Amino acid sequence: MKTFKLVPILLLLILTSCSSITVYSDYDKNVDFASYKTYAFFKPGIDKVEISDLDKRRILHAIESEMQAKGFTKSETPDVLVNIFTKSREQVDVNQFNAGWGYGWGWGWNPWMMYGGNRTTVSTSTEGTLYIDLIDAKKKEMIWQGEGIGVLTRNIDKKDERIAEFVNKILAQYPPVKK
Repeated sequence: MKTFKLVPILLLLILTSCSSITVYSDYDKNVDFASYKTYAFFKPGIDKVEISDLDKRRILHAIESEMQAKGFTKSETPDVLVNIFTKSREQVDVNQFNAGWGYGWGWGWNPWMMYGGNRTTVSTSTEGTLYIDLIDAKKKEMIWQGEGIGVLTRNIDKKDERIAEFVNKILAQYPPVKK
């Protein structure tokens, strides 16, 4: 009975671990982040990003939503320029399971003398990294960088949601909490 109670918990942990995004951030410790109130996108940098225009728009739209939620205003004369960079890599996971059983001394005797054999499964996924850079517009110096790493989806119905999740978790690190 205890096994059946653990199955939903294990399933939840597996599903949660598949959708997790790991985030990191770095920043200039000498910067007063409270002084930044306006932003604009750094078009020359964003134009160099080698992803589809549809995904670029998804990312930029998600960044706009998060920046507005943090009290920033989009401006022609911004305090901060926002740049993005992406990279991805294919992951191949190979799992082998020994589904065999048999007969012999030790654990008991199998009257059917059956053997289930080995099973191998191969799955692929794409791991993506999204970098969001904040650049002081006057000094032209990077002041903050956030990085999110996680599995990407090809499901068009879930792309907006997944990209928004990446951006949300990355920008949750901004402004940095100085120790």
